[in-house]
Amino acid sequence: MIYLDNTASTFVDEDVLSSYQKFVKEFYANPSSSHGYGLKCADLEMKARKQIASILKVKENEIIFTSGATEANNLAIKGAALYYKERGNHIVTSKIEHASVLEAFRQLENEFGFNVTYLDVDEYGKINIDELKNVINDNTILVSIMSVNNETGAINNIEEIANVLSKYPKVLFHSDITQSVGKISVDLSKVDMASLSLHKVHGFKGSGILVKKSYVTLLPLLSGGGQEYNLRSGTNNLPYEVSAAKTLRIAFEKQKENYKKVKELHTYLYEELKNIDGITMNSALDGSPYIMNFSINKKASVVVEALSNKGIYVSTKSACSSKKSSTSYVLQALGKTDNQASNAIRVSFTYETNKEEIDTFIKELKLILKSIR
Repeated sequence: MIYLDNTASTFVDEDVLSSYQKFVKEFYANPSSSHGYGLKCADLEMKARKQIASILKVKENEIIFTSGATEANNLAIKGAALYYKERGNHIVTSKIEHASVLEAFRQLENEFGFNVTYLDVDEYGKINIDELKNVINDNTILVSIMSVNNETGAINNIEEIANVLSKYPKVLFHSDITQSVGKISVDLSKVDMASLSLHKVHGFKGSGILVKKSYVTLLPLLSGGGQEYNLRSGTNNLPYEVSAAKTLRIAFEKQKENYKKVKELHTYLYEELKNIDGITMNSALDGSPYIMNFSINKKASVVVEALSNKGIYVSTKSACSSKKSSTSYVLQALGKTDNQASNAIRVSFTYETNKEEIDTFIKELKLILKSIR
């Protein structure tokens, strides 16, 4: 098997899995319970929170455990917009955000009357800083721009965006850092909120984090027992929280080493693909090396299925949007034709991907493209 869909999800690291299996058997009490066993679990939870805060260089009370980046995005965006709505009703995002961000903005726009600006992007997926400056007004209260795009790998300059927004003290800055955490460095001192999911960096599905600075107040989406600083009621998933700490520690320890290896593979594949007739590159060389997107002059779904039959697994676009229209709204926003946006392939790497796998992928892709009329 050659798995090249790591942007959708990654394998669970063996050390993370091993520690989880041990932990889930030994510490199964509810960390909200007041007895000794529960208090011990609560102490372990706090240690995990502190470790994650140290890794991300934020305060421990700024770590909010969630079920994934989708929940974290919704809590950050809806929670902030609804709490601070008396300040203004203008919120800003880009046209190529993850569906969990775009749908949250659309709900605020359609059901709560917020005025939303959807920023354009360039041919690779970066926002225009001047456009951002121009759209901010006295009613703006929230800007949400992703760090790395999950379809093209385009990297937005979070520090530059933050510098623009620093001139507007009532505007909160949120960023979905799901495709950058543990892979591309992001300075979280520059943002007010950030969302991430652990299954993108060899942790568990259903495990996510919202980093929310202590000065930010949110309207909670879930009411109940008051867990997670009254922002996410419900019994805490302690084994996943402890696993999240280990997942991030491993990812950050190996980040530079992994980046170098993946960058070499990314450059190699880019150079090979751009010389194949009928292929149009949608990703840039200066984007995240973990993601590569290109369009073909054949039906992408047929090619992906043919590759799958060879044991090579790639995707046509974001897994969260794959059940909807075959046309990528991200690529449409990049100015691609409908045909290009409907027939794109995304290849995504992990540190275990090797050159032999890439060579096999290139070989089989060429054969499949030639065999399809």
